Amino acid sequence: MKTTIGKYDADNGHVPVVFVHAGVTHNRTVNAVMKDGQYDAVATKARVAEVAAGVEVKINTGVIRNPPPESPPAA
Repeated sequence: MKTTIGKYDADNGHVPVVFVHAGVTHNRTVNAVMKDGQYDAVATKARVAEVAAGVEVKINTGVIRNPPPESPPAA
């Protein structure tokens, strides 16, 4: 599982994350961890790892898949 954590969004309190596993790419946000009212990047990275474990199981069981390719517009 490869994860890429985006920039912390202070307005919404989350980080965007891209999860890639077994040829499947899944994008979602993960709630950031706050410590003393400040964004905690280290603890957020640990939380993302926990979420990634669940995403990996869902990919392996087919619950999360790549979206189907777009159909060409009808003529």
